[in-house]
Amino acid sequence: MGKKTGADEIFIGAIVDVLDEAKRLISGSRREAYGSAHDSFSCIASLWSTYLSATIKPVDVAMMMVLLKVAREKAAHGTDNLVDICGYAALAEEVV
Repeated sequence: MGKKTGADEIFIGAIVDVLDEAKRLISGSRREAYGSAHDSFSCIASLWSTYLSATIKPVDVAMMMVLLKVAREKAAHGTDNLVDICGYAALAEEVV
């Protein structure tokens, strides 16, 4: 592999910042505010299932929230969108 440049280190630093922020949020303030992902996403899945007359699972909630954040990012860049995408992807693994 080639030698890392300053730009590489900045890029890697930005990636780590986004991932660290997602980890901090899903394991800290948001978990405290909303409870476990399983409980929260199960409740949302039940509501969406009733509304849509279709079976929605907790993992579907996580993936649809990722898609919501992708749509927002497509409209306008926001680091918070990327942080939330990482967070919802991690929570999808928790509720599978």
